[in-house]
Amino acid sequence: MIFDRKDLADNEVLDLYKKLLKPRLIEEKMLILLRQGKVSKWFSGIGQEAISVGITAALDSDEYILPMHRNLGVFTGRDIPLHRLFSQWQGKKTGFTKGRDRSFHFGTQEFHIIGMISHLGPQMGVADGIALANKLKQNGKVTAVFTGEGATSEGDFHEALNIASVWELPVLFVIENNGYGLSTPTNEQYRCENLADRGVGYGMESHILDGNNILEVYTKIKELKASMAEHPRPVLLEFKTFRMRGHEEASGTKYVPQELMDMWAEKDPIANYKAYLQEIGLLTEALEESLKAEIKAEIDTHWAITQAEPEVIADLNEELSDMYEPFEFELITHSEEKANIRLVDAISESLKQSMERHENLVIMGQDIAEYGGAFKITEGFVDAFGKERVRNTPICESAVVSAANGLSINGYKAIVEMQFADFVSTGFNPIVNLLAKQHYRWNEKSDVVVRMPCGGGTQAGPFHSQTNEAWFTKTPGLKVVYPAFPYDAKGLLNTAINDPNPVVFFEHKQLYRSVYQEVPKDYYTLPFGQASLVKTGAQVTIISFGAGVHWALETLSKHPEISADLIDLRTLQPLDTETIFDSVRKTNKAIILQEDTLFGGVSSDISSLIMEHCFEYLDAPVKRVGSIESAIPFVKALEDQYLPKQRFETDLLALLNY
Repeated sequence: MIFDRKDLADNEVLDLYKKLLKPRLIEEKMLILLRQGKVSKWFSGIGQEAISVGITAALDSDEYILPMHRNLGVFTGRDIPLHRLFSQWQGKKTGFTKGRDRSFHFGTQEFHIIGMISHLGPQMGVADGIALANKLKQNGKVTAVFTGEGATSEGDFHEALNIASVWELPVLFVIENNGYGLSTPTNEQYRCENLADRGVGYGMESHILDGNNILEVYTKIKELKASMAEHPRPVLLEFKTFRMRGHEEASGTKYVPQELMDMWAEKDPIANYKAYLQEIGLLTEALEESLKAEIKAEIDTHWAITQAEPEVIADLNEELSDMYEPFEFELITHSEEKANIRLVDAISESLKQSMERHENLVIMGQDIAEYGGAFKITEGFVDAFGKERVRNTPICESAVVSAANGLSINGYKAIVEMQFADFVSTGFNPIVNLLAKQHYRWNEKSDVVVRMPCGGGTQAGPFHSQTNEAWFTKTPGLKVVYPAFPYDAKGLLNTAINDPNPVVFFEHKQLYRSVYQEVPKDYYTLPFGQASLVKTGAQVTIISFGAGVHWALETLSKHPEISADLIDLRTLQPLDTETIFDSVRKTNKAIILQEDTLFGGVSSDISSLIMEHCFEYLDAPVKRVGSIESAIPFVKALEDQYLPKQRFETDLLALLNY
């Protein structure tokens, strides 16, 4: 191994050795504790320390790093107190996740480190969002994100590289190519000679580096950092290295040929660098022993602190309340000046007034800039707010949602427009596993609104007509909003944008241009979790949301003899159960209308809640009405049969006659 110190000072060269030594000694301690049964699981980075240490040392302390579970050197390089790391690994309350997640699955704003989730790929998109925020701030900062060679096969990797390239984001994409994805060797993972070659396809600068050579890593990153500050751009880095232990300790290394292990053992980053430092006279045996003794004493002291901490005691209220970032709703009232506008206009007004109100708000989506979006909701926004804040995206929903989360982490608000709600399936993972869980996991908000043009009635077929709210109401940590009227849409969307929690905001396409209402011209907000009582009556409670509210109104107009409470839920999470229960206790009958298919839908949960809390008041079984159990078809006759509009009238009359 050839070391070139370039113009590095003696203290800088020696300090890199100290930084290498610390994670290695911690690992050796953890492996002993693992064998003693005092640590439950361990993902070893032995043999790969030079990459984590070199990159972290080259970056400023306020530049974000997104590591993985073999990057202990990132955490020690940021001087996180060891007892906090140990407490995290041991599931203690003073760790970074209060015992809710293990190992390195956490982030910390204090140290500008954003940890991984097990799905690996989304963190590449998060890095894009953090880097976009830095670019908007024009602060010259660089973001580094780690991945292994295995995760480069994930779609999120390619989506994130493409976005970073198109937007010229200052991201260092770090591939630690250590030879194996768990037990699968690289020749079974990809066919290109080098992963760095993939940069060519994205018009991206790329480099191949010796991941075991600390000086090569450190000096190259310093050089790139200075260059990227002047000329923001992404850079793809492939570090050739090797994992000397199992994927995690229980898996072992029996699948690795011994000659390969022997070859890489000779390339140990610490042993080789130690020999180099001894050769140039910067490291003596006495100094090394002194350094080791100092680090080992620190490890033992901090391990004792962790061991003295009590075990986590389950607190139900804390567990539930920590799913969401605290949000103090501010009721902003409106003037009397109104205009008769459509639902689509109300949403556009909300977005425009929110962009004016929040200078840190960025809207992203396919064709939303000059074109104005598929439904022209953001038409004219580029002229008003510029392309930096109104951003066309490539067709890559997963990385865009992840990037929105990165924007939130770095001080921005983000709105993602799905061109159609159906397309959210390709962005499902970061919504339910990243946005929804982030605050619960490490107390970091995810200030993102995902707008969802949805619903049938327009003969758009199976891929443009779904109303898929039940995918998200099942996921704690998300808020789900589904207005039926322009007034509600504007006020609730304003609140969604103000709320620092992730909100999935459904907008029914058929209602966009068919429903008009008098809507205040100025900015106002409406609270979540408060349903609207559209009509009042005594015979039956009708519960619905979205287009179903209008179907119910149409049915009631045909039957003026029916006296009904018609509840428009407006928000599905949080759900206004008080209004539902009060009405059912009054009318003694309930029917729930949803556009989605019945099984596993929102109506099923509402029906169960009514049965649990209002059973003694019921004079008939709770009735649910929804679409038939098929995909939504294209031809009008088939779509009419699919949708529950006509069946609702029949079922309502039958319930009244029960």
